[in-house]
Amino acid sequence: MSEFDVIMNDYEGQNGKRGRACVVVLGDLGRSPRMQYHALSLARQASVEVDIIAYGGSEPHIAVLSHPSIHIHTMTQWPKIFQGLPRIFRPIMLLLKPIIQFFMLLWFLCLKIPSPDVFIVQNPPSVPTLVAVRWASSLRNSAFIIDWHNFGYTLLSLSLGRNSRFVSVYRWIENRYGKMADGSLCVTKAMQHELAQNWGINATVLYDQPPEFFHPTSLEEKHKLFCRLDKDLRQPLGSGDCVSGGSLGMGNYELNETLFTTQVGTDIFLKPNRAALVVSSTSWTPDEDFSILLEAAVMYDRRVAAVLNEDDSTNEEFLWKAISDGKQYVYPRLLFIITGKGPEKEKYEEKIRRLHLKRVAFRTMWLSAEDYPLLLGSADLGVCLHTSSSGLDLPMKVVDMFGCGLPACAVSYSCIEELVKVKKNGLLFSTSSELADELMMLFKGFPDGCDALKSLRNGTLEMGSSARWATEWEKHAKPLVSKVLSRNLN
Repeated sequence: MSEFDVIMNDYEGQNGKRGRACVVVLGDLGRSPRMQYHALSLARQASVEVDIIAYGGSEPHIAVLSHPSIHIHTMTQWPKIFQGLPRIFRPIMLLLKPIIQFFMLLWFLCLKIPSPDVFIVQNPPSVPTLVAVRWASSLRNSAFIIDWHNFGYTLLSLSLGRNSRFVSVYRWIENRYGKMADGSLCVTKAMQHELAQNWGINATVLYDQPPEFFHPTSLEEKHKLFCRLDKDLRQPLGSGDCVSGGSLGMGNYELNETLFTTQVGTDIFLKPNRAALVVSSTSWTPDEDFSILLEAAVMYDRRVAAVLNEDDSTNEEFLWKAISDGKQYVYPRLLFIITGKGPEKEKYEEKIRRLHLKRVAFRTMWLSAEDYPLLLGSADLGVCLHTSSSGLDLPMKVVDMFGCGLPACAVSYSCIEELVKVKKNGLLFSTSSELADELMMLFKGFPDGCDALKSLRNGTLEMGSSARWATEWEKHAKPLVSKVLSRNLN
């Protein structure tokens, strides 16, 4: 029996009830996978009742929704009407919004849920979350743990600038209330070092790891997924492209055919002249420069044409017809599927519509929590544009890719090599030209002759086979929760 189990057994004996934890997310729960995983681990591995306080919006994973010990309490979103107010009202909104959120949080933390033994709160956002949870933990005699995903003040500085007074005040509050926590988790060793050296906070590193439902996708699962997505995949962002153009986009439904697979009887085959599938997940925010990917796509298209001695007069419909008739080229077509929601999505979709590419196509979509891992496991390469406002966090989307056996090309920044091991499970780039070079190198000879891509995939599968969220949580988070509870209950 673990130390945690002993503590919780003693608690249940004294109080006649099961232990209880509260997970706090001042954001869309469906887009906060790490906090969903915390809730699942608390319920499954710590055997406690779990309350989640968060905003609604996107659907959480079915494993969270269906667990009998997890109870979701949805707060009302900040009205969108305020987002369109003139810029002159922005200082007022920066003050008014956290005040309203603070009292709403207190209402839920102190009155809407049973008293928990421990609060686990996501940071950022820091204001008013850390203040409200700290007050609630004192009023309810509960422990208080912060899970540091990033620094809130660095995110605020993206829109207000580092020299803003609001950013300075925000950082002071984040620092002050961060020190008041009974325990801290963080996502990288670099962040652990920053917290210890400059904030006076001792944090335990809990690396993001994929849960069990992120795994390589079988051929049957791929075919069923592509059948479900077939209509969306055949719909171009514009008048036509290398995936939807001409007869190439007309599936033979008698053979149960998709853009990537064909089923004849009970046998399923991958098409030899299929497009290479590249997936990128984005929040469509300023800390991810999506123009890098668009520029790389244009460079790939032009460089392939140059290698094949094609000129601008080459008719794209003729090219697409040749591919649909079975012709294969040394460099494949690329289909980029961009998943996610965010404020800059429409701006970039309009940019995509204005591109005229012969061998590259784009699709934007939002997938269910169940289909997203299947898409990652069905893709040939992942691309990550996350740069980190602090330079100290890691992109969870790459963790998910690795869990599905998908190698990734990621933007290079200070601590990314804690996750991406160059030439083992992925590659790094700093410019659109470097990304285009990597696409050319990895996809030459696709699908059977691309040895560099196969090597990365094998490396990803080998490195990711033993790294799972439940194991990481049991080793690092559970002992911290046990320590904090023991100190709080004595």
